[in-house]
Amino acid sequence: MTTKAPPARWIAAAAVAVLIVLMAVSTEYRTAETAAATARKKFDPAAFGAQNYQAKVVPAIERAAVDLPTLIEAITDDKEAAGEKYGKRQGTGPYTFAVKGTGKAGEARSGLLPVTVKGLAGTRVSLQIGPAINGTALRDASGFITFGQFTNQVEYADAATALNNEMRAKLLKSLDAAALDGKDVSFVGAFTLLTPQTVTITPVAIS
Repeated sequence: MTTKAPPARWIAAAAVAVLIVLMAVSTEYRTAETAAATARKKFDPAAFGAQNYQAKVVPAIERAAVDLPTLIEAITDDKEAAGEKYGKRQGTGPYTFAVKGTGKAGEARSGLLPVTVKGLAGTRVSLQIGPAINGTALRDASGFITFGQFTNQVEYADAATALNNEMRAKLLKSLDAAALDGKDVSFVGAFTLLTPQTVTITPVAIS
């Protein structure tokens, strides 16, 4: 006795049913919270700079600013103790300091305005005046911006660049650096310590 083979249409129907089951098993059902997290807005550096520089970063640096000669003396005596007392840092990186001072401006060159500060004969002090503004001093000296607030290192770096750009637009765009040559100036800003013999400050105020 022979057994009839099942009709082709039954085989096709069974295959479709199996496919539907497999699709159901592999389908990811997202909660509203998951969907919202996925749809999180992409980080906007320009908006971050505009929202934080003038309203938060500048006041934070002005409040924390220590007299530059006082700081350099403390660093010379004990760099680590000075960092713990006056500076800010994340992890084991170099300390960043908020500072203020006065001195006589020199001739601006290569994006830097040299300032001779009384009592700092052994320290070359310069203010970054652009057009290129380098470093992360404004971000790091603020004290409230941390890596954990960002998705990755790229966003964290972009935040620092955005603050530099905002400072350039708010402060440096109208600054006549050539006119300051030979004049007394006051400044507030931040720098990351590499050596006490060379201090390059990213300013938030120059007068």
